[in-house]
Amino acid sequence: MNHTKGNPTMTTITTLAVDGMTCGHCVSSVTQELRGVSDVQDVSVELHAGATSLVRVVSEQPLPETPLREAVDEAGYSVASVDVLENAVEAEASAQAPAKQALRTLPIVQA
Repeated sequence: MNHTKGNPTMTTITTLAVDGMTCGHCVSSVTQELRGVSDVQDVSVELHAGATSLVRVVSEQPLPETPLREAVDEAGYSVASVDVLENAVEAEASAQAPAKQALRTLPIVQA
């Protein structure tokens, strides 16, 4: 991670809710199409066969929604919704900070 003050590296996670995926071949098709989209760094899929699956697309900066939707459509599926989390690493660390702090401050009670 680049901590240079003038040009920090951000990570954006775009989560696509995708309908119609049922198997590993579906996952492979969607993954391959999305990896072909400019500036996509990584793709991971949480398959929910017969329901809405979650596809996470990692990029350095926010991506335009249209090419992502077109890639999923090209694979034969449809995007139900899109959620974008900018500066994902920092957001995740902030979300975990209270729990980590609690672990450090709670006394260990022995019975």
